Amino acid sequence: MTDTLADLGWSAHFSSQVEPEALIETPPARISDVHRDVVLAKSARGDVTLDLPPTIRSGDLAVGDWVLSSPGEGRVLSLLERRTVLRRRTEGTSQQLIAANVDTLMIVSSCNADFNAARLERYLALAISSEIPPVLVLTKADMTADADDYKQQAGQLLAGLAVIVLDARDPASLDQLLPWLKRGETAALIGSSGVGKSTIMNGLAGIETATQGIRESDAKGRHTTTARSLRRTLSGGWLIDTPGMRSLSMSDNGEGIEVLFADLIALAATCKFSDCSHSIEPGCAIQAAIKKGDMDADRLNRWQKLLTENEGNTETFAQARARRRATPPKKTR
Repeated sequence: MTDTLADLGWSAHFSSQVEPEALIETPPARISDVHRDVVLAKSARGDVTLDLPPTIRSGDLAVGDWVLSSPGEGRVLSLLERRTVLRRRTEGTSQQLIAANVDTLMIVSSCNADFNAARLERYLALAISSEIPPVLVLTKADMTADADDYKQQAGQLLAGLAVIVLDARDPASLDQLLPWLKRGETAALIGSSGVGKSTIMNGLAGIETATQGIRESDAKGRHTTTARSLRRTLSGGWLIDTPGMRSLSMSDNGEGIEVLFADLIALAATCKFSDCSHSIEPGCAIQAAIKKGDMDADRLNRWQKLLTENEGNTETFAQARARRRATPPKKTR
């Protein structure tokens, strides 16, 4: 099946970066898989394999990226400006690209011990900061009588959040996700190992990939997806599966944290002291709300933890960038 550029997710954002004649001479392609020295991509000419030039490393590219290519050389020429990008902090001060040009972030958890409000808030902060609308998908609804309780808890994390509860093995249940997978639209799956991301991918894309069970005693699974990939769904949309994440550190996610905890921020503004730490100070509006039962103390702790982590990591990145700017380039002979 040959796709048009629009089928692949091409939009005015990308066409504005390319002269009309370049669409023929250096045709666009969308990256579906990233390997060490080459990328697999989808184009109006079909699937292509493209070598990377010396100026572009594989770590500079993300699944979902649009590039201009040289058909004769079978090579990537340039990377187009992304509309949206997902990235996370790794060890040190480096950042890892997760996916690019995503329309919806499907945050996957399950109706069991994997459900963790603190972890879900991290994913939501990432989505909001990346300007990608989130959808929370709760799997394994068929294995518990408490699915409605999990849905209610999830809905309290963010006002207006779409929460979908489903059985990932049931095609009819998966149909609930189709509104976010229309032709030309792209969603990314993100979440812990064992929550059913690969099963969702299998059902929506009509493919079979290896999946492994989880230990129901603690709801922990083994990694089944080892690399990110862009796959067509049966509805004509695109889905990016990602490996299970053991951790997600906050960095440059201040905007997302502000949106998630807007009620706490508004309440903090009414504290007696502007530098209130919301612990033992007299006149603390947040502590007063906790004592009245209007506020969850755990939520305050989660907010403060994310703020501290984000501020520390963001400062580290700023310092790293400053050092790179201050370091003179090496002379070449």
